[in-house]
Amino acid sequence: MSSLATTTGILSNDFINGGVSYWYRASGFPASRPPLPGSQEADVCIVGAGLTGLWAAYYLKREQPDLRIVILEKEFAGFGASGRNGGWLSAELAGSRDAYAKTHGRDGVVTLMQAMRDAVDEVISVAEKEGIDADIAKDGILHVARNRAQLDRLRETIPYEQHWGAAPEDFVELDVEQTDARIRVNGALGGLFTPHCARVQPAKLVQGLARVVEGMGVAIYEHTTVTAIEQGRAVTDRGTVRAPAVLRCLEGFTASIPGQRREWLPMNSSMIVTEPLPDSVLSQINWRKAELLGDYAHGYMYAQRTVDNRIALGGRGIPYRFGSRTDDRGATQHWTIEALTALTHDMFPATRDVPIAHAWCGVLGVPRDWTATVDFDHRTGLGTAGGYVGSGLTTTNLAGHTLADLVLRRDSALTRLPWVGRRVRRWEPEPLRWLGVQGMYAMYRTADRREFADEHPRTSRLARIANTIAGR
Repeated sequence: MSSLATTTGILSNDFINGGVSYWYRASGFPASRPPLPGSQEADVCIVGAGLTGLWAAYYLKREQPDLRIVILEKEFAGFGASGRNGGWLSAELAGSRDAYAKTHGRDGVVTLMQAMRDAVDEVISVAEKEGIDADIAKDGILHVARNRAQLDRLRETIPYEQHWGAAPEDFVELDVEQTDARIRVNGALGGLFTPHCARVQPAKLVQGLARVVEGMGVAIYEHTTVTAIEQGRAVTDRGTVRAPAVLRCLEGFTASIPGQRREWLPMNSSMIVTEPLPDSVLSQINWRKAELLGDYAHGYMYAQRTVDNRIALGGRGIPYRFGSRTDDRGATQHWTIEALTALTHDMFPATRDVPIAHAWCGVLGVPRDWTATVDFDHRTGLGTAGGYVGSGLTTTNLAGHTLADLVLRRDSALTRLPWVGRRVRRWEPEPLRWLGVQGMYAMYRTADRREFADEHPRTSRLARIANTIAGR
């Protein structure tokens, strides 16, 4: 037995570390699409075949079917965070509301929050209309508090959300019994439920959407490395695509483009998934519906119960690799697997004898002010969207739709949202950004330990310092 198996408990006999994600192991890897066959012309060139780029292509084609659209992808459609995430189709806003309010006031932020809630239902509607089976179930999300400091933050959430336009039914505080009635989490002191969230199987969603846009006439070229994005063209190792509109939709992989290394920091997040839970374990956990699960820790976790009764749980591992490097096809560190497994067992003691089947990781894009941006410059024809800070599954839809409206010069409610045209400062050069991110998460981890030791009935001062360093 390996040291990993010894420290984390039983691993499945066919345990996999990496391999992009469990979601592809469950749904199957897609057939490989051909690379760019040589230089060509298009009306719109999209760099990156993740959800942002695919949604932009979908809405562009829906509004103007005669557009020639080319999508360029280094690996395969959905290789990045779009096919590795936790499957939270939530209305959680990607970014600082105060940052958005500086330019558009409270009303602008309220409008953006409603647009996020609408986008949850829009994704569900498009999936139904287009025949995309992605295990979608809209049963909401439950956040639990497992110590007094977390409970304090939970109770601060309701007035905060109401300030930004939330209705009373949007966020409902639950006592211990009400929390246990939804999901029985060891040590939970209470919970907060919101209905604006659906469970999704990420690989099925992104692959289904890729098939839909291909069917609409969009050309997706895989195994094609973009080496430069310039006005009027995207240069690749297999030729140049010239187009009046070029959209960079790389999110966490933005640093792979020369000159973009400090634009959005590629933050690492990791996941594990168990083998299917026996009925005896399910009855103890009481996780009968498809609610998503989160907590109020600073180094937060996120989880779902899959359609075949596994627990898929994620959190931060090594948050950032020096020089904005990314992972090797999803392989994550052993100590991260150990930490996530220990957390699963702590939250759900009944799972201690359930083997871990798969572990993987991926990167998400983080701007310096932790606030997402959608932008298109009609003068240069260059556009981008990203910086979703881990809340991208729904945000990609809204951002892609907004990009499409901007390209088509539509004066719509989406093009007036407060994230459109934002300019944010770049990250510090190395080694400052590596030291800053490592120090920030070290403080978050220490703050969580102190709060669980009940030293701090309110949020630890260390966490507040880390928030200041992060610019959140």
